[in-house]
Amino acid sequence: MRERTTELVQGFRHSVPYINAHRGKKFVIMLSGEAIKYGNFSGIINDIGLLHSLGIRLIVVYGSCPQINTNLKEKNIKITYHKYIRITDLLSLEQVKQAAGRLQLDITARLSMSLSNTPLQGANINVVSGNFIIAQPLGVDDGIDYCHSGRIRRIDKKAINCQLENGAIVLIGPVAVSVTGESFNLTSEEIATQVSIKLKAEKMIGFCSKQGVIDSQGKTISELLPNDIQNKIKKLEQQGDYISSTVRFLKGAIQACKSGVNRSHLISYHKNGALLQELFSRDGIGTQMVMESAEKIRQANINDIGGILELIRPLEKKGILVRRSREQLEIEVDKFTIIERDNLTIACAALYPFFKEKIGEMACVAVHPDYRNSSRGDLLLKKMRLNAKKMNLKKLFVLTTQSIHWFQERGFILVDVEMLPESKKKMYNYQRCSKILMIDLF
Repeated sequence: MRERTTELVQGFRHSVPYINAHRGKKFVIMLSGEAIKYGNFSGIINDIGLLHSLGIRLIVVYGSCPQINTNLKEKNIKITYHKYIRITDLLSLEQVKQAAGRLQLDITARLSMSLSNTPLQGANINVVSGNFIIAQPLGVDDGIDYCHSGRIRRIDKKAINCQLENGAIVLIGPVAVSVTGESFNLTSEEIATQVSIKLKAEKMIGFCSKQGVIDSQGKTISELLPNDIQNKIKKLEQQGDYISSTVRFLKGAIQACKSGVNRSHLISYHKNGALLQELFSRDGIGTQMVMESAEKIRQANINDIGGILELIRPLEKKGILVRRSREQLEIEVDKFTIIERDNLTIACAALYPFFKEKIGEMACVAVHPDYRNSSRGDLLLKKMRLNAKKMNLKKLFVLTTQSIHWFQERGFILVDVEMLPESKKKMYNYQRCSKILMIDLF
């Protein structure tokens, strides 16, 4: 019981920065018809309710593709696509409206539930739907009439923002009306993407059958930039995947990223609690798509002293690093390079040049415990080598008591104290007996 309590407390503490960061922000959550069909949907609804209770302003956009197809098959109505876009004739439109209408009522009912002993107990969520989207027809392409398949003409931003400010969840379905009073079938991906852009949403979140975007080894890719997303789409389409929820969402994510939406997230509707794990943990559980990496490697400044101290103090206490005072760090902060993720310093290293001998020392290397089995140490070493070369240094050395093999595996060789620069040689602590490893830079 004590271990479980500690785990709960630690998890809650780690989530607090994200709770504070997300409060008052606009999130667009796209629920595909596949996600709604799956057995975990009630868990997703509960998590959406929790996000609302934390002060996040939510626009939920839902799709109904599999539900529409089921209706059409039951009515023996032919399912027709052109360029992977559904052709919605009058007979199909009735089934589209029926499927979308049923889902609207079902989602509203689930979010409105406030029974005792349920996650939504006492939530009293107000869910608002309306004519927030004005549509227009797709028209004719290559002689094919898309009929009542449409695209967005206008988004009523003022009306949506008004509902969000009043504390409501805005729910938008795939059927929208036109200025002529007709109904059109739109894709949920287009709606989610354009609403995210027009309302300047902080995040756009989608669900798929896998744990985000998967690489060739079957592992989740944690972060993608626009060019990476485009390459992934190309590979999926080469495999014949043109219309899966993953491909459709990725196409929207590229547009959203380039138009100012800070992050788009793709997570699994199979995994219970995936939405919360993605939003309230440092590394998430799915794939996030960003215009620039959430992780940055940069030169430290005076504001980074606290983060560096948090990294190095535990290692100093264990005797792995030589103790540095805060005053010393403030004087030497320009020598430090840090890796920062979501405003947290997760790794650091310092480079001390000895220009007379054209040698540099890589010192005070520290990586956050959660990232020690990753490539952050290699990134720091690469950056140190690059910085040393820019200073026209010929060699790089380290003094270490614990990481000898790690440096040897990367080309460093053991050397004698006599190989150190004169000023460093005088400061060498024979009681500490650190091993000296050196590498040529050219």
